[in-house]
Amino acid sequence: MIATVARPYTYTRRTSAEWLGAHGVHVRGEGPKPPLLIGRDGEEEWTSLDLLLASIESAIAFTFSALVEKHHLPVEAYYSETEVTVEMEDGAFRVARLVVKPTIVLRDETASARVLKFVNVAVRECMIANTLSTSVIVEPTVKS
Repeated sequence: MIATVARPYTYTRRTSAEWLGAHGVHVRGEGPKPPLLIGRDGEEEWTSLDLLLASIESAIAFTFSALVEKHHLPVEAYYSETEVTVEMEDGAFRVARLVVKPTIVLRDETASARVLKFVNVAVRECMIANTLSTSVIVEPTVKS
């Protein structure tokens, strides 16, 4: 008998977050959901995957916000997009890849290297990201 390996089911979902300074973070789910994750009567609803991504994005944004304040970084705006790839193997879903793509707008472009350092610190210190068994990949962009 020859054993066969089922091809994994792969799905990519995106969320985006916008830092509102002292007012918080606004998170949105984007893109279509697979049929398995559509709500009753075909309604699109927030899923556990959306909530996981929103948790990661907002936690990184809040951690970064605290670092901005503590270190007096010249950040004008912060927004991000998160992309996750989910695979189904052996009948179970798992997060195979998670990429957070923050964009940070600076008032002073000379602070770019410092800001990039603190983006990495924010991810390293993020409780939600540290809870996952999948690594959180960060691909920051800094603009002035």
